[in-house]
Amino acid sequence: MTDETLVAGVGVPDTKLAREATELVRDETSEVIYHHSRRVYLFGALQGRRRDLDFDPELLYIGAMFHDLGLGRRFHDSGRRFEVDGAEAARRFLGEHGVPEDGVRRVWTAIALHTTPGIPEFMEPEVALVTAGVEYDVLGIGYGDIAPADRAAVLALHPRPDFKRRILEAFAQGVGPKPETTFGNIKADVLEHYLPGFERGDFVRAVLDSPWPE
Repeated sequence: MTDETLVAGVGVPDTKLAREATELVRDETSEVIYHHSRRVYLFGALQGRRRDLDFDPELLYIGAMFHDLGLGRRFHDSGRRFEVDGAEAARRFLGEHGVPEDGVRRVWTAIALHTTPGIPEFMEPEVALVTAGVEYDVLGIGYGDIAPADRAAVLALHPRPDFKRRILEAFAQGVGPKPETTFGNIKADVLEHYLPGFERGDFVRAVLDSPWPE
């Protein structure tokens, strides 16, 4: 088996590490999350090629594949943001496979920050490109940056039927059991639409109602 295959001219890692990551994600997530995660890698890598960034394909692949793992049922009682749950799962996985600490840190950061716009783009390429792949697939940011033929090649392998509705439902199911973790982040928008009775946190009220005696 070769070390990589090509999709839209982008090499997809086919190492033992990548194959085991793929198997884990396929076992623990839905089809919509699996195909989304693979697209995040491919779109992120295509953006990296367009931006002439020197990234580690294997680290980018692990970051992309694990980035939504924290939405899974086994994390519903963690009390932590789903991004942190996915990042911690990736840390354990990479540590068990002897990946050097710098690589582990890059993947952890890429996953933890993938829903925090305005920061990852200024960090290491793997961090920037996980977010770029997520933003492309979920929000269509930079849609015209990738050639239609390359986009079609990705979608031929990993189609997105009714993806907008299905991914929002997956977000709601993943964070709904721990709504307090959405304070100050974009998943509060999801629960406002999908979780009856949800009341989002208010930062101004949190400041004014703090225990300081003013």
